[in-house]
Amino acid sequence: MDLDIDGDAALVTASSGGLGLASAKALATEGANVTICGRDPDRLADAEAELGAVGSGSVMAREADVTDPDDVSALVETTVEAFDGLDHLVTSAGGPPSGAFLDMEDRDWYQAYDTLVMSAVWTVREAYPHLAASDAGTWTAIASRSVREVIDDLVLSNSVRRAVIGIVNTVSREFAPDVRANAVLPGAHETDRIVELVEDDVERGEYADYQDGIDDWAEDVPLGRIGDPEELGDVVAFLASARASYVTGVSVPVDGGSLRS
Repeated sequence: MDLDIDGDAALVTASSGGLGLASAKALATEGANVTICGRDPDRLADAEAELGAVGSGSVMAREADVTDPDDVSALVETTVEAFDGLDHLVTSAGGPPSGAFLDMEDRDWYQAYDTLVMSAVWTVREAYPHLAASDAGTWTAIASRSVREVIDDLVLSNSVRRAVIGIVNTVSREFAPDVRANAVLPGAHETDRIVELVEDDVERGEYADYQDGIDDWAEDVPLGRIGDPEELGDVVAFLASARASYVTGVSVPVDGGSLRS
C-alpha cells in the first residue's frame, strides 16, 4: 500500500533508538524527509546512518533534550528550514523510572511530567503553525498501554502518560480540520531497553537464557510473542498518511491483544 507521504517532512522526537527510531524508520522507508533527535551523539550518529540506508528522503539528526523548551524550539525551527515546512510530528520520550507509589519522591513526579507531558506540550506548540499550514498535518503521540490498564510497579507511567492522551483528544477537536492528532499505545516490543532488562535478568539467574526471558515477557500476550519495533513504526506511518485521513482523536493499542479493558 502506498502511504503517499513521499517527500513529506517529519520530525520524530527521542528517536535515536527504541520505538521513536522505529517510527522514524517507517516514515523514511515511505520516502519522507525525517529529522531525528536524541541526547547521545554516538547513538544518534548510528541512527542517522541506519535511516540513511532506507527510503529516498533526506535524514537530519540533531542533538536535543526534549525537556528543554529552547532545544525543542530550535529543533522545530531547524527542521522547518531544512525541509521547507513540517507535515508530520511524532512525539516520543523515554520511560520514567519504575517503582511503586510510595517509592516515588516529589522530584520523580516532576521529572516524569516534564519528560512525558511537557516535552509533548512544547513540541506540539512549536510545531502547530507549520502543521496547520500543511495540507497533511498530523501529530502522533507514542504513549503506552498503561494509559488504559495499569502495569504493576509503573506508577509514574500509569499516571502521568494519561495527560498526553487528554491533550491528544482535546487538540484533535481544537486543531481540526487542519491537523489530525492520534496516539499509539505500545505493549512490550523488543527494543534495546527490553533486551537489556532480559539480559540483566539472565545474568542474575532469573532466566535460563535470553529466549526464556523473552518468552516470559510474552506469556500474557494473546498473539504469543512481544512486538517487533517495526510493527509499531508501521502503525505510526499509517496514521500519518492519507490512508488514515478520516482518523483523528484515537488511541490505537499495538500490543498483540494484551489489553483487557
